[in-house]
Amino acid sequence: MDETEGTELLDVYDYLFKLIVIGEAGTGKSCLLYHCINEAFKENSAHTIGVEFSSRTMRIGDRNIKLQLWDTAGQERFRSVTRSYYRGAAGAILVYDITSRQSFVNLGKWLTDCRALASPHLVTVLVGNKLDREEDREVEYVEGSRWAQENGLLFVEVSSKTGENVPTPFLLCARTILSAIDAGTLDPEAPGTGVSYGERQLRAVGSSSRLSAAFGTIGSTRKKRRRDSVSLMEMVGSGRRCSC
Repeated sequence: MDETEGTELLDVYDYLFKLIVIGEAGTGKSCLLYHCINEAFKENSAHTIGVEFSSRTMRIGDRNIKLQLWDTAGQERFRSVTRSYYRGAAGAILVYDITSRQSFVNLGKWLTDCRALASPHLVTVLVGNKLDREEDREVEYVEGSRWAQENGLLFVEVSSKTGENVPTPFLLCARTILSAIDAGTLDPEAPGTGVSYGERQLRAVGSSSRLSAAFGTIGSTRKKRRRDSVSLMEMVGSGRRCSC
C-alpha cells in the first residue's frame, strides 16, 4: 500500500464514491466509521436510528477520492427505511462481529439486499470486526475468508476499538472502484453507478473540451479558407495565375 494512501486531505477531489455500511445491529458499524473518520474510538456508541451520513477524502495514488458514507441501522424495524439508501451505491462495507456467530449467519440477507438495490457494478468488502476480542471469537478467520471468496467479496478483519486495519476496507473498496473507472468498465457519467466526477476532474474535462472545441474551430476555419481558395482558382481559371 502506498504510504500516502489513506491520508485525509482538504484539497479538491477527483471522484466522489457513494458507500453504504451495512450489517446486523451491534457489529460495530458506527464505531468503525467513526474511527475511520476521526482516528479515535467512540465510547458508549448508541444504536443508529435509520441512517447517518458522513464523508472522508482519501488519497489513492495521485488522486483524491471523496467517500460519501451512509451508516445504516442494523435493526430489523429500520430495514424498510435503510434499504432505500442502498440505491446507486458504488460500494458496500458489509460488517459482522467475529464474536457473534449469528451476525455471520445473517450476512446472506444483507448481501442479497444490497446487490438487488445498489449499482450493478457494486464493490463489496466483508469486514470481520472486534479483532481485539480474540479470546471471544466465534467465527474463525478462514470462515470469513471462504465466505467472501464464495460470494466474490474482498475480506479483512479489523478492530474499531484499537484501530487495527480500520482504513483498509474503505481503501480496498475505493481502489477497486477506481480501477474499474481506469479500465473503462465503470462510467462516472452513467446514472445509478454511485460515482461522479469531482471538481478537479470536471475542470480537467472542461479544459479538454474547450481545447478540443478551439482546435475544432481552427480546423473548420482552415477548411473554409481552403474551400474559398479553390473557389477563387475556379473563378480565375486553372491556366492563369492569381497574383496577390
